[in-house]
Amino acid sequence: MKRNVIGILAHVDSGKTTLSEAMMYVSGNLSKLGRVDHKNAFLDNFRLERERGITIFSKQAVLRFENAEFTLLDTPGHVDFSAETERTLQVLDYAILVVSGTDGVQSHTLTLWKLLQKYHVPCFIFVNKMDMDGADKALVFSQLKAKLSENCVDFTAEREELYENIALCDDILLEKYSETDLVEEKDIVKVIRERKAFPCLFGSALKLDGVDEFLHLLNRYTTEKEYGTEFAAKVYKITEDKAGGRLTHMKITGGQLRVKDILPAKKNINSEKVNQIRIYSGEKFTAVDVAESGTICAVTGISFALPGDGLGTESDTGLPVLEPVLTYSVILPDNVDAHTALAKLRLLEVEDPQLNIEWDDLNGCIRIRLMGDIQLEILKSIIEERFGFSVGFGQGSIIYKETIADTVEGVGHFEPLRHYAEVHLLLQPAERNSGLSFYSDCPEDKLDKNWQRLILTHLYEKTHIGVMTGSPITDMEIILKAGRAHPKHTEGGDFRQATYRAVRQGLRTATSILLEPIYRFSLTVPAENIGRAMNDVTRMHGSFDPPETLGESAVLTGSAPVSEMRDYAREVMQYTRGNGRLAVTLKGYEPCHNAEEVIAAIGYDADSDINNTADSVFCSHGAGHTVKWDEVPKSMHLPSVLVKAPQEENVVTSARDFSQLKSQKDIFALDKELMHIFEQTYGPVHRKQYSEPKRYKAVEYNERKKKKNLPSDYNGVEYVLVDGYNVIHAWDNLRELVNEHMDLARNLLINTLCNYQGYKKCELILVFDAYKIKGHEREVEKVNNITIVYTKEAETADMYIERASYKLAKNNRVRVVTSDGMEQLIILGNGAIRVSAREFREEIDNAEAEIRRILEENNH
Repeated sequence: MKRNVIGILAHVDSGKTTLSEAMMYVSGNLSKLGRVDHKNAFLDNFRLERERGITIFSKQAVLRFENAEFTLLDTPGHVDFSAETERTLQVLDYAILVVSGTDGVQSHTLTLWKLLQKYHVPCFIFVNKMDMDGADKALVFSQLKAKLSENCVDFTAEREELYENIALCDDILLEKYSETDLVEEKDIVKVIRERKAFPCLFGSALKLDGVDEFLHLLNRYTTEKEYGTEFAAKVYKITEDKAGGRLTHMKITGGQLRVKDILPAKKNINSEKVNQIRIYSGEKFTAVDVAESGTICAVTGISFALPGDGLGTESDTGLPVLEPVLTYSVILPDNVDAHTALAKLRLLEVEDPQLNIEWDDLNGCIRIRLMGDIQLEILKSIIEERFGFSVGFGQGSIIYKETIADTVEGVGHFEPLRHYAEVHLLLQPAERNSGLSFYSDCPEDKLDKNWQRLILTHLYEKTHIGVMTGSPITDMEIILKAGRAHPKHTEGGDFRQATYRAVRQGLRTATSILLEPIYRFSLTVPAENIGRAMNDVTRMHGSFDPPETLGESAVLTGSAPVSEMRDYAREVMQYTRGNGRLAVTLKGYEPCHNAEEVIAAIGYDADSDINNTADSVFCSHGAGHTVKWDEVPKSMHLPSVLVKAPQEENVVTSARDFSQLKSQKDIFALDKELMHIFEQTYGPVHRKQYSEPKRYKAVEYNERKKKKNLPSDYNGVEYVLVDGYNVIHAWDNLRELVNEHMDLARNLLINTLCNYQGYKKCELILVFDAYKIKGHEREVEKVNNITIVYTKEAETADMYIERASYKLAKNNRVRVVTSDGMEQLIILGNGAIRVSAREFREEIDNAEAEIRRILEENNH
């Protein structure tokens, strides 16, 4: 038996639920035909739905017809509940879009059409209410082709015309049709499935006219989707049953689900099992032991999943297109405390995540996001019915958003004592209403992939707010371009702080734009009132298309700010004496028409928002200190990602022998980039000029300590200070040994450096932290002419090397081997030259190759 999940969508009052009822009745699945206006429709089983005559929650019905089993999902038609509709779309195989024959394509119809495009749902169109006065088939069909798609096809046309119109929807099919004058049924099925053709039928659901034909059309031109054998499922809805138990509604998109199965999901940390699998049809359900692929079911026993979650091999759904544009404060009765109310309201947020229930610290109240007044009234009733207390709502306020006008770099640094993280982000404007996108463009040899993933996680996890009004940011790409971690001191939380600060610093640097929500509206008024309507829209800073005449009425379509139009429906009812009608849907966000007024009214102060600071924390003299956001770029350890990389000829390769450098000027030329950063941060570095050394000779360490002031013409000594553990964690061969035993890695490094020192004849000092040794005193030992220092307790290798390089670099040539960014800057300021662990590895490889060459020559 063929199985399909079919959703029914429509603008409110188009007869969507009536069509669902008629299809169930005509197919023999209902013995009695219910009606919405009689408050006995099969799928409107919620009390408030029957009282108001609208669908509030999506409902499920199992429809068996001939050789097919269709699961119908009846969705809300009112714009205030469109988020429920969007959640349902992600589990559909096909959709039925119901259009009123008297009203044609309306504003919310266009929104639904865009959602169907986004979720790639094939669509059949049923034009309803064709029995009513004013219904015009030709007019409505022309609207379908003009406003929805040129590929809308009238399936009531004659066979030859029908085949020709279908063939025009696909180039390959057209070529085939031109040769044979036929279109096979499998080809029609294919173009419908690929959203290249949209079958249209006309009828009256209330009169059952065209319903049987529509059922046959669905059965003939739909095909069952193929699924994989591995378990997968998509959660689209959370509800409560009559006993108060949690129901998780899902579609099985791969394999099968059995009772007592543990649902595979990252969130299922407690290994929750499925207690019961229910197949609902209206209010009633059938419990089954197994749900096969393609089944819509509700399960009990799990509490971790939320709408949009993917289970098994199924991926999570991205951010929704439709979102609330109004936020309200919740007014609680005197006998209910805020903590209790917040906990209960969180249960509603699980069912509808877009409520975004949160505690407003500034105003000391609970805030909730809603689509409009109808949803607000329904929510009041639901709270009273489920939780036993009545609430009120304050005056709703507009949810503004912010974006940027230009591309900027955002930098964040977090370095209190024994912590370290630095992040460089590129913030650039994106297409309007595209939301936020995050990705990395940082080489893995610059920052490990695990740190990059962590930074992206921190970008995703937070609602980042703008700097003008504290509103959420949108419509931009945030790209990770560079970052730095410390091999010993960086923790996960360090990158969270650096990332948040980098985003914020970039926003402070950029030119910000305040965005406001815009309604797309359709205004129907008596013809004599169209002038007033046009003036009103102009006054509201809106725009509109030329009005259309529809009998004695005129229809004005266009867009206007939500802040101006939100209460306009009442005004329309007054000046048209109840004969006008305003329908609105969210178009998206556009630059605010009165930005200065809004910014002043909100009064947000970015400098006072300590929870969203743009400043960074740096370490100096063993303590962290704050650097203001506008001064941060000068103090960063990594160069700006907006600065062009230095030319190749200005870089001395690591393979170059250090002995080739004849003067201190040559030494510092080797590190121009780091010197530039250092001088940006701490000011110009002024050094004494020394004449060229005439000769070199090795002297004992104790003798060198006694020489305080050497003349400018001196017998200089070349020193190499090596941060041991830094090198161990940087070299692949040593890092692998760490997992077995640290001693193995340490001994291999010592042996390697002994060979290097014997070849170079330099003074090599290898420094190790006093790892895990409480009360340890500094130890110094000699191994084959290299000096090994084990620092004392609470003394890091960094600290020892900083002091040693400061003393030694006064009268000697000193190189420090480390990849620690902060240490590199400090030793450079001391007059030493830094060598990264990677560069030092290349030097040693070259030295070992030269040693092998010499040995081979001597053996011959």
